[in-house]
Parts: sequence; structure tokens; C-alpha cells
Amino acid sequence: MKKDDQSEKTLSRRNFLKTTGGVAATAAAMVGGLNLLPAKAEAAGYALPKKWDDTYDVVVIGSGFAGLAAAIEAKNAGASVLVIDKMVLHGGNSIINGGDFCAPGTKLQQENGVQDSAELMLKDMLRAGAYLNHPDLAKMVAYNAKGALEWTESYIGAKYAKLNFHGGHSVKRAHGTINSSGSELVNKELAKAKEIGVKIQLRTKLVKFLSNKDGRIVGIEVRKDYKFPDDNSGKPAFIKAKKAVVLSSGGFSRDIKLRQIHDPRLTDRFESTNQPGATGEALLAACIAGAMDVQMDWIQLGPWTSPDEKGFGYVPLFCERLVGYGPMINPKTGKRFFKETGNRKERADAIILIGDPVIIMGDSYAVNKQIFPMALQKGVEAGAIKKFDTLEAVAKEYNIPVDVFLKEIERWNSYVEKKKDDDFDCMIFKDAQPTVVGPFYAARLWPKVHHTMGGLNINTDAQVIGFDFKPVKGLYAAGEVTGGVHGAVRLGGVAMADCIVFGRVAGTNAAKEKPWG
Repeated sequence: MKKDDQSEKTLSRRNFLKTTGGVAATAAAMVGGLNLLPAKAEAAGYALPKKWDDTYDVVVIGSGFAGLAAAIEAKNAGASVLVIDKMVLHGGNSIINGGDFCAPGTKLQQENGVQDSAELMLKDMLRAGAYLNHPDLAKMVAYNAKGALEWTESYIGAKYAKLNFHGGHSVKRAHGTINSSGSELVNKELAKAKEIGVKIQLRTKLVKFLSNKDGRIVGIEVRKDYKFPDDNSGKPAFIKAKKAVVLSSGGFSRDIKLRQIHDPRLTDRFESTNQPGATGEALLAACIAGAMDVQMDWIQLGPWTSPDEKGFGYVPLFCERLVGYGPMINPKTGKRFFKETGNRKERADAIILIGDPVIIMGDSYAVNKQIFPMALQKGVEAGAIKKFDTLEAVAKEYNIPVDVFLKEIERWNSYVEKKKDDDFDCMIFKDAQPTVVGPFYAARLWPKVHHTMGGLNINTDAQVIGFDFKPVKGLYAAGEVTGGVHGAVRLGGVAMADCIVFGRVAGTNAAKEKPWG
């Protein structure tokens, strides 16, 4: 399929709803309506505990990028702060994140000759998001990403070593951590939080938010010593939040029942890149307490994941570094089928339409130039990335029609030489070279559920908005648990920016709240 045969426009809302029968929007409306009733009941007369087990000014739920950023800023603003996480280990999805932080106009971009701006990043986010992004929220991320990145460097101590590209962006703006992992940042956030006196409490699961008669969130009920996923484990406890609660519990990609309510196509046929605890009960608890949900039916699949490894794995770090340097091939035909530098939704949808895994490949020049050595080594050792001496060997391994495949590689190489893709308009980078230098490396691709763009409705102060269109008093949120920032598609590398920007805002503003009681 060539460029003239494909639609490069982002899937329209109308067409998307045709594919799902409108179930997603209807379900969201039903869930919203049902959640409103118990919220009113609790606000009108829910009995608060006679005794609180713990009391803090600010309680943060979730220990990933956003939660720790919120905790650090709240503590630095003078609040006493507790961070809870239901899992036995800190970090959530952040600790297995690929470590790319998108920000415009940075020092690393200038050193690499990349011209960028907050305005251009915002345009990219809105275009990818099918203009369903809440513009004020998207603008907050685009215009504050540079400052957030610099905060992680100067205050947190995170280090970034390389400028990477993700599909859907106009330029290279993803700042890769020195270990190609979000652990570089989240572990240093954790160390900073502990250093300044933030209390971290793991294996503590949120059960419900507690509201007073005025509808203000005043604390939470939890289960301490919780053993995931046993909901009957642990002991009940009540934690008072004198100023506010910040919810940063992440998305719901691992909750098959919840994601199918919003997109019935996402059965267990599709695995997830997320850690096992990426379930949506904290988000639903906020809805029960009166929070409004938004755009829950926009669920992102990663087009760079492999069926040959569990979870996130190593292939995403291989695939995303190769786009614009190596071709993506449909083994059935031996030909390219889509723009390698297209955004995540475009590429995932194209692979799903084929119905079987495809491959992405690169030669020694591209792989050695672009891939983090440890990721390549681990991927090869796991068998998810394979190494070949010749192109013919690649064709044999994946049952590709060899003659067609070799001609397609020649065609790709001609586009690389002239830096223009006449078939799919893939962005080919200036330092890309024809795929000719053995050995060659390849990996199979099949989409996995990666990010839930929908979540709680917030404003630019990170206040959670209720069904009365007013802020839910005492409740803030940041990160993937929120919705509206990314619209239909989140661009790669923007999650870290989103989490740090709004995490800092949420923590700062939560600490400013007047204490209750």
C-alpha cells in the first residue's frame, strides 16, 4: 500500500465510534452518571472515622514520576507529606518507562542543531491528539516541559545522554536518560524525597476517599500491608489529609474489564506493556467521590512492542530508535506498509489491520548508531531481537518472499540516499544511510496496550473537576490518571513531561490549601 492508498489523517472521532459501535462514549456517560449518586450520598452524611491512624498535610497516592514530583514540591512548600503505593516496589510504570523526556528549546537540542519551540511541540501534540486535547492542559505541558526537564537535572540529579525521535513529532526532542530507562529519574526522585523528609509507605492500597459534609476530601481509607492482588489482604486504616490528597496512581491498561467497557476491541488478545498494578480502582474511587472522568475511550497501543517478550521488554527501545533509519516490513508481502515515523495510533492500527506481526529491521550502521548497547544485548539474549549475516537470512527467518523483499530494500535505500520517501513520506534523518552493512538486526512487532489517555478531568492548577464543573475540594491529580492532556494519541516521550509538569503543580498547590478541622 503506497501513500496515495492510505489515509495519513488521524482517525476521526466519528469513524472511531463507528468501529466501536459508540459503546465507549455511552459507557463513559453511564459510568459518570452512576458515580455521581454515591458521591452525593457520601458528601451529605458519610460518617468520618472517630480516630485517624495517621495525619499529614498532603497525602500522595502513587510513587511514579508524577507522585514523587508532587511530594517533593509539597514538602518544599512546607507541608508534611506521605506517599503511598499499593505495590511492594516503588515507581509504578515510571520505573520501566523507556526514559525519554520530550522538551523543546533545550541545550541538548542546540548542541545537536535542532530548532524547536514550545509552540511547535504544542502543535505536534494537538495534531496527534486529533485536536481532542484540552488546549490549556496541552499548552501547560508544552510550555513548561523545558523547565521541568531542567528541574530534574539541576535539583533531582537525573542525567540525559542522547536526543531521540518518536513518531509524530516534527523534530528530535526526546531526551534519553543515561540508562534508557525511567528508573534514572524515578529512583533519584525517590532519593530526593526521602532526603527532604517525605514519608514513603508501600503495600498500602487506597480503598476510598473520605469526604466531610461539605464534600471536601479530608482523607482516605486504605489497607496497610496489602499483598497485590489480594483485595482481602492487609488491615484497614484511615489517613487524614489536613490540606489535600494528590492522586497520581497511573492508568488502567492492565484492567481488561475496565478497558473493554471503553473499547470493546481490547480483549486479552492484547497484552500490556504496563506493570501489573496498572489497574483503575483508584480512578474509579475518585469518580465515586464526585470526580468527573473524561475521554476514557482513547486507549493507546504501542506499535513497537513484540509478541516475543512479556511486558514492555527491549524491542520498544530497538524499534523507536530505528524509525527513520530502517524499514518496517510486512512479512506476508515483503514490502513496507506504513510510515515508520507515524504516530503510535497510526502505526498500531496499520499493524492490526494486517492481522499478524510485522518486522522492523536495521543494519549494523543504524543499530550501532541508534541503539543503547545494553538494550540490544539483552534483547538478543532474550531472542526478541535477532541477528543475521545477510538479508536473505532475514527473509528466510520470517518467511518473507525473498525477491520482493530484496527489491523493497533497494527501494528503501534509494529513498534514504535522497532523504525523501516517495511511498509513505517517512521522515528520514540526515545521518541515515542505506541498509546494506551486515550483520542485520530485526524484531517482530505486535501492538500492546500501553497508555490510557483518558482519566480524571483537571484544570491547569491540577485540581480535579467534579460533575458540577467545579473543583473537588481537597483533591488534585497528575499523570496518567488524568485525561484531556493528550486527546486521541499521546506522543512518545511526552508522558515524562506531563507527569513532572503537573506533578509539580499539584504538589505546590496542594500544600497551599488551608487546613481543615
